[in-house]
Amino acid sequence: MRQAILDTSFIITASKQKIDFFRWLEEEGIEPVIPEQTINELEGLGAKLALKILRMNKFKPIKIQGKDADAAIINFAKKNPDTFIATLDQELKRKIKNRKIIIRGKKKLEVI
Repeated sequence: MRQAILDTSFIITASKQKIDFFRWLEEEGIEPVIPEQTINELEGLGAKLALKILRMNKFKPIKIQGKDADAAIINFAKKNPDTFIATLDQELKRKIKNRKIIIRGKKKLEVI
């Protein structure tokens, strides 16, 4: 099964815009993977809605080397070039060559 690593910005924005990204990923045959650093960032930001959505859905938490979520995602992406990266972070998009999952038009997910 294909994998998508989810970034903090993606999870928070999709949650606020009421996008059911877990269902979309499942329909596309993509397993959601979330680094521990991303979960820690969400907790640190007090992103209660995003954390609630995570608890209600099935995903694979992973341990990746990296001082923060962005560094961890970059490390993972380099080692796993077939993995999708779900992010809205422009700097992260530039640093990673993997295909990305983005939010288009505030309601729709798209692979670029």
